[in-house]
Amino acid sequence: MRRTERIRQSASGQLTWDEIQKLQNEGWRLIALEWERDAPEDDKTASEEHDHEDPPFGLRVAPDCSTLVEDRSENEALLAMMELITQDGPYSSIAEELNRRGYRTREGSKWSPVSVFEMLPRLIEAGPRILSSENWHRRKQEYQRRMHPPVI
Repeated sequence: MRRTERIRQSASGQLTWDEIQKLQNEGWRLIALEWERDAPEDDKTASEEHDHEDPPFGLRVAPDCSTLVEDRSENEALLAMMELITQDGPYSSIAEELNRRGYRTREGSKWSPVSVFEMLPRLIEAGPRILSSENWHRRKQEYQRRMHPPVI
């Protein structure tokens, strides 16, 4: 098995092409560059925004603060959204139906076509879990019964 050597250099000025060429001639390959700069003093809100990240919609931080657990009300909203999207209606109709059923966004506001659209990446991410759940299979069967009642 080949062994890989790595070195890390701290830059104390401008990096010159000659320095890069010298290291390449010694067999080194450049694999990364890291840049930094001083942030403007008045730009504290931008750095504060990155101090934490909210859990994905449908999940919340567990009481032990070490894991994420399912948020039942948000998960129900995801299930309803997935159900409505599979019916191929416009986002405005999906938002209206979510609001009619009493679902709200994480911020507590009513769903809008834009907020439904912004949930698409989350639905794609959670889709395999949602589509394999028992709750989804039950909803799917109920929907099929409504759309295709038995002929007597």
